[in-house]
Amino acid sequence: MYQQLILIGNLGNEPELRYTASGVAVTSFNLAVSKRWTNAEGQGQDKTTWFHVSTWRRQAEIASQYLAKGHRVMIVGEVDMARPWTDRDGNLRANIEVTATELKLMENRGAGNPREAEPTPSPDAVSDEATEEKSNVPF
Repeated sequence: MYQQLILIGNLGNEPELRYTASGVAVTSFNLAVSKRWTNAEGQGQDKTTWFHVSTWRRQAEIASQYLAKGHRVMIVGEVDMARPWTDRDGNLRANIEVTATELKLMENRGAGNPREAEPTPSPDAVSDEATEEKSNVPF
């Protein structure tokens, strides 16, 4: 069996880089994916779904270096787990955990972000499997 998920959204927080006990890099961040539409009455509607994204190894190090809160990215990956929970109003919600196998920086948002002063990565996608071959190309 196989699954693949493609998400385009904006980072909701600064990426957090850490290392496992065996020295493997992992970067985590929250991704907001929004949908906008007009209902039958002509009123604009929107819905945002949040995903908790993890990326590993060289891709994790690159993500922590070049991504920042507000950046728009495309993630290709797979769902690890959905954990249900209930909010204060009694509504059922879910935390959706995703492991990214590919990342692509779509655009930078948020003027005044210190990371925007860094060189802009090339638009090539970074794949977890291909990072060794593309080690000189951050994105």
